[in-house]
Amino acid sequence: MRVAVGESWLRRSDPERRAAATPRVMLAALLTGLLTAWLLYDGLGVNLLVCGVVVAVGAGTAARTAGRRIRPWTAVWSVAAVALLVVPAVWNAGWPAVLAAVGALGLASLALHGGRRWPGVLLALPGFLWQPVPAVGWVRVGLEVRSLPGRDRIVPVLKALAVAAVLLTVFGLLFASADAGMADLMGNLSPDLDLGRLPARAALFVLGTVTALGFAHIAAGPRRWDRTEIRPGRERRRLEWALPLVALNLMFGAFTVIQAVVVLGGADAVLSTTGMSRAAYARQGFWQLSVITVLTLAVVAVAKRWAPRTTGADRRLAKVLLGLLCVLALAVVAAALGRMWFYVDASGLTRLRLWVLVVEVWLGVVFLLLIASGLTGRTGWLPRVVVLSGVLTLAVYGLMGPDAIIANQNVTRYERALKTDLATATMDLRNVRTLSADAVPALDRLPEPQRSCAMQLINEDLRGKAKPWYATDLAAARARQVLKERPLLVQSPAEVRWLCDLTGPR
Repeated sequence: MRVAVGESWLRRSDPERRAAATPRVMLAALLTGLLTAWLLYDGLGVNLLVCGVVVAVGAGTAARTAGRRIRPWTAVWSVAAVALLVVPAVWNAGWPAVLAAVGALGLASLALHGGRRWPGVLLALPGFLWQPVPAVGWVRVGLEVRSLPGRDRIVPVLKALAVAAVLLTVFGLLFASADAGMADLMGNLSPDLDLGRLPARAALFVLGTVTALGFAHIAAGPRRWDRTEIRPGRERRRLEWALPLVALNLMFGAFTVIQAVVVLGGADAVLSTTGMSRAAYARQGFWQLSVITVLTLAVVAVAKRWAPRTTGADRRLAKVLLGLLCVLALAVVAAALGRMWFYVDASGLTRLRLWVLVVEVWLGVVFLLLIASGLTGRTGWLPRVVVLSGVLTLAVYGLMGPDAIIANQNVTRYERALKTDLATATMDLRNVRTLSADAVPALDRLPEPQRSCAMQLINEDLRGKAKPWYATDLAAARARQVLKERPLLVQSPAEVRWLCDLTGPR
């Protein structure tokens, strides 16, 4: 019975029709595979944006063949995906680049699928993952039903070229191993290929081709995830539903009052009871408050599903209790952000701390959107706007250069400490040595030997073989220029152990 239900659920979202795979779509997919094998082997940079544009052209061709038109939200998701693909071209850090690439894939899938309701939006984001295999079958069917022009003449030529290539390779290797002169001639005539790279490039070719075909397959006939039905949960009695929410609101309210007392400066009794200073009290519990924020969203979703809705009084009570919980959750978000601010001011900024700060800010935006939805009584816009807010947060996080911000904050703290008390000022090199080339402009402001110690690992990474223009980024080019103009004092691991260990935090 469960299998039948699952099949019915999937069948309900089947596309109304799907256009056949055209030669242009297949050509765009092959071109994407070739570009991926050529450009992405050396790293991420402008190449990711180039490959993304070619994939978009193939998907657009398939959509046009299917008679689909660009809608406003399709344009929004497409522009946001392109903005995310700009991140690897500007900054060198790997983590934001990976997040941007994954986010761009999800947005491209959402742009092609469409979606208004929560099922349509949330299922469309990862919808690309199960498209590559059906896309290959889609192309095979297209080749079988379509008669290619000049097929009788092209296929024999391709077969002859393949046989000739095999024969020349086998006999050429034998002749080269038998005679030095022949080996020299063969070496001059054959292209310079590193056979060790062929497996990786072949894998990239397959990945690029299948990715392009997958998006074209969606564009030719997307699944209609909005047809997925999510029935509301069984209504609970007013008492068994409202009592837990009232108790939770009271606890949130008590926490909000305590935070207000602390912020206003009248927390002497509280602080004397805890035995902590004001700064230590403010830094305590950020991670717990972040977990509370996420759990509150889950509570709101579950409570709304099983809320009583038979009468107008039931609906008003649900709106009041859930709205109050969202408002009080904003106080939790503000408290968490305030505590992290003191934490960063005392201990410095790291990648993890910056990331959770950004996520916490986004969660606050989600609560504001929930409150606005409750006040207006309209929820049709909520799914897409929530996803859009998350996309904008991810794009801003990547484009602002996280490693550059982290380095700048830590260097600024150190400079401020030097002006305040030169004898006790220290620089936590462990916090900045593992940053990417994005951090070089800020770390360049450090005095020696801290400057050389902070950028030693970055210098080693950049001293390797220069990457081609399409696999590099603006931050790496800027860092190379800085290090060329002002070389480091530290060049060898022995110098690092002798010098840098003495300049770390005491």
